[in-house]
Amino acid sequence: MSVARLGKVVPKTSILFLCDMQEKFRPNISYFPEIVSVAARMLKVAKALEIPTVVTEQYPKGLGPTVPELGAEALQKYSKTCFSMLIPEVEKEMAAVPDLKSVLLCGIETQACIMSTALDIMERGLDVHVVADACSSRSQVDRIVALSRLRQSGAFLTTSEGLILQLVRDAAHPRFREIQKLIMDPAPDSGLLPLLKGPSPLFS
Repeated sequence: MSVARLGKVVPKTSILFLCDMQEKFRPNISYFPEIVSVAARMLKVAKALEIPTVVTEQYPKGLGPTVPELGAEALQKYSKTCFSMLIPEVEKEMAAVPDLKSVLLCGIETQACIMSTALDIMERGLDVHVVADACSSRSQVDRIVALSRLRQSGAFLTTSEGLILQLVRDAAHPRFREIQKLIMDPAPDSGLLPLLKGPSPLFS
């Protein structure tokens, strides 16, 4: 009997991807400060739970460096020109995670690099958890349709807090109090609520 994919996440078999949150995107991406703030929260949780993290930059010569408020200064940045994050250097990072099962995906733009990355990951038989409140686009139409397309293709859509609690799993976890402080305040509004009112392609 086949077992449906449930999308359960475990820190030791997961990796966090932070995609192309760079300076030149700042004025053009909808809810950019909020998206980066949520991604920074995910990075702090990844550090606490010892989840490996990959950061990419799309053509940094033209689009600038990763924004400092992400808090990724100590992490290596992988430069790319293709939309997918799965360049050879990132493939090596993935191969270094024993029994990798899940990729936690944040960044921009949803219809471009997030889409291409997620499809490439799923093609390899891995689960993708798209953190919807940590992904955006210039156009909210592109954002909502891309999220719907990702769901159709088998990605799991989640919020940052929902994913964090699944990773921690137990209030008795030794790092729970530390992580609880990170989610004590709700994540900032990243513009998802208006997209979910009425009939939504995300849930049809």
